[in-house]
Amino acid sequence: VQLQASGGGLVQAGDSLRLSCVASGSTFSNYAMAWFRQAPGKERELVAAISWSEGGNTHYIDSVKGRFAISRDNAKNTVYLQMNNLKPEDTAVYYCAADYQYGSVRPQYWGQGTLVTVSS
Repeated sequence: VQLQASGGGLVQAGDSLRLSCVASGSTFSNYAMAWFRQAPGKERELVAAISWSEGGNTHYIDSVKGRFAISRDNAKNTVYLQMNNLKPEDTAVYYCAADYQYGSVRPQYWGQGTLVTVSS
């Protein structure tokens, strides 16, 4: 499966952004999806994950709970990350990822990353 992420940009603290990731080349609903991020000088971390169905299980790291929401539209082969009340510490390159296993910390397939910069 190939993944193409988009939607990053430069915003101010408190603003919102929605990231999108379009999948192609394979049956989208076979994959659990996730968003990771990597801030400068830090390790890549799992931000949010969603299982195979549109109303499936979701998981978030504590620092984004209540602010971020992951969702998917299997008809459009797309996974989203709605990010509200952004903070400067959310600044990172965000990657979408796919794996047959829900919540995998080492997913098999990766998108190219989209940069989110939050100014204070």
